[in-house]
Amino acid sequence: MPDVTTPYATGTPCWVDLMAKDQRAALDFYRDLLGWQGQPGPAEFGGYAVCELDGKAAAGIGPAMAPEGMPEPPTVWTSYLATTDAEATQDAIVAAGGTLLVPTMDVGTLGRMLIAADPQGSVFGVWQPGDFFGAKVVNEPGALTWNELHTSDIEAATAFYGKAFGIEIAPLEGADAYWELKVGGRAVGGATLLAGDPPGTPAHWLTYFSVDDVDSTVDALVKKGGTVLAPPFDMMAGRMTVVADPQGAPFAMITPVPMA
Repeated sequence: MPDVTTPYATGTPCWVDLMAKDQRAALDFYRDLLGWQGQPGPAEFGGYAVCELDGKAAAGIGPAMAPEGMPEPPTVWTSYLATTDAEATQDAIVAAGGTLLVPTMDVGTLGRMLIAADPQGSVFGVWQPGDFFGAKVVNEPGALTWNELHTSDIEAATAFYGKAFGIEIAPLEGADAYWELKVGGRAVGGATLLAGDPPGTPAHWLTYFSVDDVDSTVDALVKKGGTVLAPPFDMMAGRMTVVADPQGAPFAMITPVPMA
């Protein structure tokens, strides 16, 4: 169901955002590519923009910033997993062998967040909702539709995300070397091995956006300065591609197989 009206269950991907070196250029690029509307936000939130699709929160784009003396964050899409208690989740992440990158912090009255990495190095965010619970539109053209963990060790990832979030990682029936991430028995994401990525690719979470037509959207992306990392191809869930925006942030796009 495209509209989301209630908070996400713990462990469910609930939001994605991008920290861009040129926020204005990123806002313009995704507006033209995916139909988002967003403007730089208040200074108290660092100018962070909540991009909307048909008036509903779809994703965030902020300016890349770093504390003095620290390197700028990489230009990547970050997947956030929901929690009802960020502090407790932070403790569970560390206890399970994860690395804390940005400790739990308040984001006004909107919620609480932290950034961490799992033992294989995949970086992710955690979001505890306050006034804001995450994406209010998913699984329709222009919106977030899937979050996928690329890891070097499925068994270790299963142990970590199970301990930290209660996520179950189980083989996907009918697929070769692909796993589902499940919360409460419902699939909320996927996992695959880094062996399928170009050599040297670090462990990561990959964000998927749904589009009406992958091939024509790829053409539009290239004309706007984007890069194709994996040309469109057909797979069991639909027709997909992996691309990067003009500032180098990788993401996937998919035209899902119509539901029967």
